[in-house]
Amino acid sequence: MAYPAIEVDGAVVAVTGGARGIGKATAHLFASRGATVCVGDLDPADSSDVFVVDVTSRHSFGAFVDAVIARHGRIDILVNNAGVMPVGDFLSEDDAISGTTLGVNVWGLIHGMRAVMPHMIERGRGHVVNVASMAGKLVVPGLAVYNASKFAAVGLSVAVREEYRSSGVSVSAVLPSAVRTRLASGVPLGHGMPTVDAEDVARAIVCSVRRRRAEITVPRYLAAWDLVSAATPEPVMRLGRKLIVTDGR
Repeated sequence: MAYPAIEVDGAVVAVTGGARGIGKATAHLFASRGATVCVGDLDPADSSDVFVVDVTSRHSFGAFVDAVIARHGRIDILVNNAGVMPVGDFLSEDDAISGTTLGVNVWGLIHGMRAVMPHMIERGRGHVVNVASMAGKLVVPGLAVYNASKFAAVGLSVAVREEYRSSGVSVSAVLPSAVRTRLASGVPLGHGMPTVDAEDVARAIVCSVRRRRAEITVPRYLAAWDLVSAATPEPVMRLGRKLIVTDGR
């Protein structure tokens, strides 16, 4: 469907996990194009311009949304970017670490959408970007719970988008490949996995406001992954995954 247009110039944008990495690059790009940007982060990195928000807490996320609306009157665009990515053997991973991964990467999206979408629906327009990952399509040894969280992020985004498609509010999932940020340090990626910069992901996020597509991969050619996966026998896919990811087993 055709969603009501949102002009980036003059829009009010809220970005979580915005103190560094993808979130920081996204906030800067939106601001450079004329948007009013409000950044939320659990660790404000000594910046007085950042709201302290714990995305695993519905109360904290709601307070962030309420503060932005109180200051600027509305939120046109929410970028759910906060994320964590612990690396390690699935059976050895502590339950608390797994819980944090799901809390930030899944419940963070749920809390954000439940906090902001009623305001958007009331106005008949708005856009939510959930920063997922190609790890929501491609399994990576050593990242089992992270994989689960990103598969959930992709499915959640599509489901909420469909449920509210007639409201004027759109939901897009952005799926980057391996991103060269502090979050990705220590990830066992092989030479076949394309790497991108935070600025590449930021451009995809900003462009999603105009196109409002359900899924945006970074780089774009990875959009064919679903078709390739469905049409390729599992032994061949397993070999392909080993070329992309350092398996070692």
